[in-house]
Amino acid sequence: PPKVERQSFEEILTMLSSTFRRAATAAASRSNATINIAQRTMAMGPAQGGEISDELLAKLGSLSTQALVDGLWVMGWPAAQIDGARPLHPSHKCVGRAVTLNFVPARPDIAQDKPPGGESPEYEAFEKCGPNEVLVMSSVGPWESIGGDIKFLRLKQRNIGGLVSDGSVRDTDEIIKYGFPCFSYSTTARQGPAAMQPWECNGVVSVSGVTVRPGDAIVGDQDGVVVVPAKVAEKVYNIAHGREEIEEIVKEELIKNPGPPGIYYPFMSGKIKVDSPLGKLLATKGITPENSNQFEGSADW
Repeated sequence: PPKVERQSFEEILTMLSSTFRRAATAAASRSNATINIAQRTMAMGPAQGGEISDELLAKLGSLSTQALVDGLWVMGWPAAQIDGARPLHPSHKCVGRAVTLNFVPARPDIAQDKPPGGESPEYEAFEKCGPNEVLVMSSVGPWESIGGDIKFLRLKQRNIGGLVSDGSVRDTDEIIKYGFPCFSYSTTARQGPAAMQPWECNGVVSVSGVTVRPGDAIVGDQDGVVVVPAKVAEKVYNIAHGREEIEEIVKEELIKNPGPPGIYYPFMSGKIKVDSPLGKLLATKGITPENSNQFEGSADW
């Protein structure tokens, strides 16, 4: 009968309408989820700031930490020296790309939720390290232990480029025997797990108030440790290398003709005047604004 057919048709329309609504809601939900993920990713920003080649890494390692600091300083970048990290032994020098590990203050739920055993973030960080990497460990305090001989035996086995931390290390004699460069705030007999837990590998960390991103160049010598951001590493090298060349010329001249060094100051990259005593000295060595970025008007940063 027509009445039955009309009801069936209405039921079909109702079912179709309901199906379309559910499909539309699901699609919108998926779209919102995608947008939210994108928003979260953009809000966090990428952990790594750029890539540094092996060649550039070696060139950065050939320079002193003070020259690298000066290079970043004249560019207007914030302080890059990690004041809370000192060499464990006078022979220690390091250069490598940063692999970062962040510690957080100990809390029962943190200890429970952290991946256990060999899956812990610190061991993940260890396995990312090799001769061209420096492990940078951000401690919760200068006197807290970041590890000792048993843990760091793995770093020796990995032939790591270096270890840097604003915390302290245990089993100092053994670590020195391991032979890899180590820079820390100090040494301690404390146990670390009671105060802090390793929480994240290869995130952006703060070490003694200095930002370190995975992949940044880490250079350490007897003056301390410097972080060279990957994004500007080539530019920093060009400035610092030019400065070191000039410093060698100045020292050579002062050895040959002893006298107060003030005649060659002020000496700042990108600010040397051609007609100054330093500018004239450099001209005798073939260094001019045409081939150097150290002169007034020749700075390329």
